[in-house]
Amino acid sequence: MDFDFTWVLLGFPIAFTLGWLASRLDLRQMRIENRQAPKAYFRGLNFLLNEQQDQAIDAFIEAVQNDPDTSELHFALGNLFRRRGEYERAVRVHEHLMSRGDLTQPERDRAQHALALDFLKAGLLDRAEVALRKLEGTSYEEEARLALLSIYERSRDWTHATEIAGKLDSASHGSFSGRQAHYLCEQALAASASGDTTRALETLEQAVSLAPTSPRPLIDLAKLQSQLGRHDQAFATLFKLDQTAPQALPLAASLLGNIAQHGGQQQRALDMLLASYAAAPSIDLIEAIIKLDTGPGEPRDRYVQHLEREASLVAAAKWIAGEKLGDERQHGLVQRALDKATKPLMRYRCAACGFEATQHFWHCPGCQAWDSYSARRIEEL
Repeated sequence: MDFDFTWVLLGFPIAFTLGWLASRLDLRQMRIENRQAPKAYFRGLNFLLNEQQDQAIDAFIEAVQNDPDTSELHFALGNLFRRRGEYERAVRVHEHLMSRGDLTQPERDRAQHALALDFLKAGLLDRAEVALRKLEGTSYEEEARLALLSIYERSRDWTHATEIAGKLDSASHGSFSGRQAHYLCEQALAASASGDTTRALETLEQAVSLAPTSPRPLIDLAKLQSQLGRHDQAFATLFKLDQTAPQALPLAASLLGNIAQHGGQQQRALDMLLASYAAAPSIDLIEAIIKLDTGPGEPRDRYVQHLEREASLVAAAKWIAGEKLGDERQHGLVQRALDKATKPLMRYRCAACGFEATQHFWHCPGCQAWDSYSARRIEEL
């Protein structure tokens, strides 16, 4: 059978034409898709700028579907999900990014950081901790350590908090010695509560050495020394407080008065309290002064002297308590009413967030700031 070359000659042009048409169709489709992806991307940005997050997410999802290899779109979409509180979807987006083999190392670190933020915002602290630990040695190391510090403070894991604060301090990211001292004080409280006073004393002395101008280690150390009957040591510790952090003496005024009475140091303690009161009047200082004042005159007249410097309903109520009225039964009723009315007036206030409380906090329960409470109680009617 003879082979007919006519069909071959006719077939070449037909095949060429079909191939050319197919390539043109593919090229056209690619151009359409490439135009669609930027359009969807810019449409998403426009929605985002107009704070239309629902529409922005829809546009970014469309853009990702058209161009699944674009990492920036994934980051934008994951961040949007996190801002909306859709943490599970944000985690899926960032985990998908992490699974890709074509990511550069900076992009992989960025995805790891975004994933850690997803877990943190979702309250999954254990998974956030693991994710943040993986950022050691990356450009996100400092941010990761700060986030870890927040986690350990919230979970009251003071041992790990001390470790992270030490790393931040040694890396010259500001001074964290004050925070480390607080963490050591918390560990000392736990040791003391469990009966291990030796360890508690050693931990507090370490805290004093680490942050010599921080008032809390000295106050906590003096309190423990006093509980152990070491009144001379406790007085020496509070004397050091007066030298290094005199603004905090009102917090320890009552403790100082008790220690001085047990150790026979009333006059020295009284001199310290009077000097502190002259610099900054405080009802706490006045009460401690009255406890130690053995001089001539009525000790409670100190309340009158305080009233000359500051209008204080608390001081007035305490002065009235020592007055003798015609009907003592009525006096008791009046005094109870005054005590009830003045009790909520004396408050400590956080300088960072304004949170008020009747007790002093080293760590604000409102904004989590350290050392934000003034040592002097405020009185507002």
